[in-house]
Amino acid sequence: MNAPENFGEIAAHLGLDLAAVTLLTFGVFYPRHRRRELVPAYLALNVALFAVVAALASAGGNGGLALGFGLFGVLSIVRLRSDAVQHQEVAYYFITLVLGLLCGLPGLSLPMATALSVVLLLVMYVADHPRLFARDRRAVITLDAVFREETALRAELARRLGEPLGWTVQEVDYVRDLMVLEVRFRQPEPSRGGKELVRAVPRMTGTNRSRTITPAHPKETV
Repeated sequence: MNAPENFGEIAAHLGLDLAAVTLLTFGVFYPRHRRRELVPAYLALNVALFAVVAALASAGGNGGLALGFGLFGVLSIVRLRSDAVQHQEVAYYFITLVLGLLCGLPGLSLPMATALSVVLLLVMYVADHPRLFARDRRAVITLDAVFREETALRAELARRLGEPLGWTVQEVDYVRDLMVLEVRFRQPEPSRGGKELVRAVPRMTGTNRSRTITPAHPKETV
């Protein structure tokens, strides 16, 4: 393949990659999560990976080398699993990286790259749709009592939050007579008079549905 043909193929793949990552970032991620600071991170990661893979191909590197580099990048972002970067956002990192890898791989035809990119975008669109498990929430709460029986604890959580789906005890303090739990629950159906909100209770701290909590104490599952 001569240089003009090679340049034209790279330009076509780059156009596909930019279209896919733009749709993912500005059409799916930002309207749902409103994390402006992550937009340049996704775009830079995607385009940088595409550029490296395309450069390796043009310089004579084989697909195995490019694929190995891409997999190394995938494994390196495992450390992003923290409170600052939530699990949904890590998933967008994966999709952004894989899009750059697919579109830049040498030897992969443009129709195949297009089809795989469409599959990735559709999967992410559906998996992170706001209507999917829309009423499921997670919160870290502090109760001003220590419950020894699961039935009593479940009834208290249902009274305060909604239907409890599961919980993890993070701390039990017999001196101050309190316990801290990470609760996964389902909000009640909204009433006709207005939107249903989680009732505010004393000594309770809540998080949104996608917030990840790193406990400071060992976990004990009830």
